[in-house]
Amino acid sequence: MTSAFASAPLLMTPGPTRVPERVLRAGARPMIHHRSPEFSRELATAIELLGPVFGTRSAPLPVHTTGRGALEATICNLFSAGDEIAVCCNGKFGEMWAGFAETYGLEVHRFSTDWARNADANELEQLLVEHSSVRAVALAYVDTSTGVANDVPAIAHVARAHGALVLVDGVPSIGGMPFAFDEWDLDVAVTATQKCLMSSPGMSWVAVSERGWGAVATSRLPRHYWDFTAIRRTISAAKPETPGTTPVHIVLQVAESLRMIHEEGLVNVYDRHAAMARRVRDGVAELGLSMQCPALVHRADTVTAIALPAPVEPRAIRDALKARGIWTAAGLGPYERRGFRIGHMGDIRMADVERTLSALRDALATAASGATVGAESAP
Repeated sequence: MTSAFASAPLLMTPGPTRVPERVLRAGARPMIHHRSPEFSRELATAIELLGPVFGTRSAPLPVHTTGRGALEATICNLFSAGDEIAVCCNGKFGEMWAGFAETYGLEVHRFSTDWARNADANELEQLLVEHSSVRAVALAYVDTSTGVANDVPAIAHVARAHGALVLVDGVPSIGGMPFAFDEWDLDVAVTATQKCLMSSPGMSWVAVSERGWGAVATSRLPRHYWDFTAIRRTISAAKPETPGTTPVHIVLQVAESLRMIHEEGLVNVYDRHAAMARRVRDGVAELGLSMQCPALVHRADTVTAIALPAPVEPRAIRDALKARGIWTAAGLGPYERRGFRIGHMGDIRMADVERTLSALRDALATAASGATVGAESAP
């Protein structure tokens, strides 16, 4: 960690995550025009380097919006009102995606709605047998509300056997966990800049298969700003561009962060995230705490959701950590009152994990003694 971070809080959250100083410098360059050859070269570099991160030979689309905006964009680009879609809802963000689909007039079939369990391929199989008109299956690879890691290849296998498209929310996972868009036979995958890509918030990237493009061609829902066809056309030009004014400095950051990821090596990046996840869970167990969802079979390598015993209040623990310079995340949905979450993705390293576990040990001791935290409440 460089001196620029010496007084900055340590962001052990599921996003936004710490932006490395090298990436910050890339985003602090004087403004360059989004129609200049210099910018086009950086945009082309980002697209080229993102392909292996998605695990695809196709060119991921730059979409000028946050991750949830890109998830909404998948609905209005691929579907028509009345289309049927199956959505895995074992967390807040799966349920959010289902809500987007309903807003646009799709008929949504929810499956795997228990937040405490992984997506169930057998349940999906039964749903698709009963509802043969389902055009697509959507799920989160990782849902940060629970720390689940869903078995995307297994779900995709069932969906493809029934002729359904497969859409994946990879916002908190792509770049931190192995992802194989082409090999897993997926049709749409979404990620965003502020998590494993180690950049500032405000931009997303979307991979689309040829089957997906076929769905785009027949979709009748309105879109303009989020028009995937327009984005594809402009990035495929001899001088790659985006349809409108590009968030220039975010693209410069992403290009630099991807250079760093490839310098470290994708396998090494994934191994680092897996090692941090193991250490967090081992460390939490050593402190006498448990996982928020103990029945999960597969857990994310990028975030851990932790349960606290009564009468320990999550806000008190998070305030105590904040007083020690460490920001964590509140529990979500049914787990808000009894848990909190630690993110370990992107630029986070093992030393950051150890610092967080040490501070958590102190925070629990403070809570046990009944002492006041002495810090303002963290959001």
